[in-house]
Amino acid sequence: MTSLPGTDVNPGTEERLPEVARAVAIIMDGNGRWASARGLSVADGHRAGSRALRPVVETAIELGVESLAVYAFSTENWTRSPEEVAALMEIFGETIDRELDDLAAQGVRTRFVGRRDRAPAWLQAKMAELERATADRSRLSLWIAFDYGGRAEIVEAVRRLLESGVDPAAVDEAAVARNLYAPEMPDPDLVIRTSGELRVSNFLLWQSAYAEYVFTDTLWPDFGPDEFRSAIEEYARRRRRFGGR
Repeated sequence: MTSLPGTDVNPGTEERLPEVARAVAIIMDGNGRWASARGLSVADGHRAGSRALRPVVETAIELGVESLAVYAFSTENWTRSPEEVAALMEIFGETIDRELDDLAAQGVRTRFVGRRDRAPAWLQAKMAELERATADRSRLSLWIAFDYGGRAEIVEAVRRLLESGVDPAAVDEAAVARNLYAPEMPDPDLVIRTSGELRVSNFLLWQSAYAEYVFTDTLWPDFGPDEFRSAIEEYARRRRRFGGR
């Protein structure tokens, strides 16, 4: 029996263990604390965090992950100082230019989840161009949650249902799911949160109903391939019961 690619876990050692987390989501947390510990600016921390993404994406491809969702900017992040928000917008643009476009050559399809109407027009254009340029890639789906909030997403789904004039008797889980920001995005098997915080922070509340969670003390800029593999290994040792026994 072979181990999972790039790990030491043998999926056949226990009955019903999952072979690999096909859909993974990451709450990328800790950029500010990483910067503070080094006497750097918050913007420097966010730039370090943006550089940490590419090795993780490449490791996900290596391990056979099919869908990777990352929490880049929440609806609550708008409450940060204007200077930090402006720096984040600039860094998102830099990341698209420097990192994500290169990943397209490796078969990564990139899509943004959440609102984008509040982003600067120049950044909206970059986001749209990246989605267009990678639309035919299929090796890995990379979902970037931008101006995203789980509660806001559910409220928007309900609003869309009401506006459609749907019969209340026809409203079920499938109907709500079809009206989420990205209905085609698979529910995550595994959600990883970095930085030692033990909360979900309004991320993929609907989609993560039965996800497994792995929390790590590692700050996001220091989170790399080894930490990602460890999280995949931890997931592979668990049984998913979905409310059953």
